[in-house]
Amino acid sequence: MFTFVAVKIFDQSSMKTIAVFCGASAGFNNTYRDKAAELGTYFANKNIAMVFGGGKIGMMGAIADAMLEKKGKVIGVIPHLLRHEEVEHNGITEMLVSENMSDRKVIISKMVDGYIALAGGFGTLDEIFEALTLGQLGIESKPVGILNTNGFFDPLLQQLDKMVTEGFLKSENRNMLLVSESIPELIDAMYAYKAPKVTKVVNTVGS
Repeated sequence: MFTFVAVKIFDQSSMKTIAVFCGASAGFNNTYRDKAAELGTYFANKNIAMVFGGGKIGMMGAIADAMLEKKGKVIGVIPHLLRHEEVEHNGITEMLVSENMSDRKVIISKMVDGYIALAGGFGTLDEIFEALTLGQLGIESKPVGILNTNGFFDPLLQQLDKMVTEGFLKSENRNMLLVSESIPELIDAMYAYKAPKVTKVVNTVGS
């Protein structure tokens, strides 16, 4: 299970909504949970609303609880199959229930202005790469960021660079992913984000 929080190319004077993807686990190193809580406090102080996976455990619980403590706006989107007492956060501002995992992605994408990923597992990577793919295809033009706490995503970033070197990813698409260890620096980069120009997709099947 994973969490989402979304951000847009937003007007800094208005309410922003950020989708955050992160683990239902807190990991073995308290640094990750502490950073999630720090991000939640930052959102609340900056009047940024959060949309996430609706859980009360792990990284999800940490960021949601930190926001709620500061009276921040927290919206959860949880599918029916994950809606049970051990997981669902009952103290958030609003909870939406989706039919399934795919529907949850659609609901979140319609609500948010951008995306941030924190440390997590398969679900976190699935969500962040879907957001990047939507941007690459020009379906969305929202900023996508990674908060790279403790160098967690360093091997992944090296893989993306390898994709560019080997000709499977364009450098302009690689640069769509905004990365920082600093919360203010990452948010500033998201404010300044400009989507790359989309080129025609060539069908190479059978070539």
